Amino acid sequence: MTKVIGIRFRTAGKIYYFDPRDVELKRGDHVIVETARGVEYGTVVMPPTDMEDGEITQPLKPVMRKASSEDDEKEKKNREKEKQAFKICKEKIVKHGLEMKLIDAEYTFDNNKVLFYFTADGRVDFRELVKDLASVFKTRIELRQIGVRDETKILGGIGFCGRPLCCHTYLSDFAPVSIKMAKEQNLSLNPSKISGICGRLMCCLKNEEDIYEELNRKMPNPGDTVTTDDGFKGEVASVNVLRQLVKVVIEEGDEKEIKEYKASQLKFKPRHRKDRNRDKNKNNSEEAELRALEQLEKKDGKSKLDDD
Repeated sequence: MTKVIGIRFRTAGKIYYFDPRDVELKRGDHVIVETARGVEYGTVVMPPTDMEDGEITQPLKPVMRKASSEDDEKEKKNREKEKQAFKICKEKIVKHGLEMKLIDAEYTFDNNKVLFYFTADGRVDFRELVKDLASVFKTRIELRQIGVRDETKILGGIGFCGRPLCCHTYLSDFAPVSIKMAKEQNLSLNPSKISGICGRLMCCLKNEEDIYEELNRKMPNPGDTVTTDDGFKGEVASVNVLRQLVKVVIEEGDEKEIKEYKASQLKFKPRHRKDRNRDKNKNNSEEAELRALEQLEKKDGKSKLDDD
């Protein structure tokens, strides 16, 4: 077992593990640590905890010190300097005529490097821009191309649910999301209704995926023939997955009646998953949009904001 402490360097960013040594720390404290890109100012999000050796990558770098009031003031000044750096970089991009969108500027705590995050449709030759920026800031310059998910994570916003975006408030990593998850939850497969403001599938599709998979295993599908526990045979008209209720069309002579049953009161032959997820009513254009959306998901990959 190894004692570690979890530290973040940005809101909802990746958690990095460090050796707390003998420094007394608690959640919410600010610390100064050495990272791969220089000395950084971070926030403790996981207090000193014993972890299995196999769960961490050795060797761990130690916490240099708990942040002092002077460190807090320096960090505040760095945030102000970032605003000016952003403005200057934006002007230089226009000057060099580059097709790129600047998203954020970030100083390391020791001012040893300035990082500029940007998005672009393809590769950008920014070598002359880097030279120009280096002559202005007199420090190391890094331009990092990120995806639209990372852009949204940095800028934040309000989701369709009316709440602040998950990726900007608490999601450390982007979990893989697929069209299959929307199908499993019986959501509309209209791309505009299952995409977030970043234009990719909504991260929250992952939140309830496991419970929907479990509940769907116990349910028939609309159109299935079922036998009820009171001896009737009928066709499933609709299902309520969360309440585990099924409406069944029962034929009695020349009359039809819709009755509601619990899933546990019915006998039916479960379909294969590929049949369960099939949507016969999708039009060709919608299907093409969904395929394109899924390809973008695979292309984006993991976040480019964090250093490995």
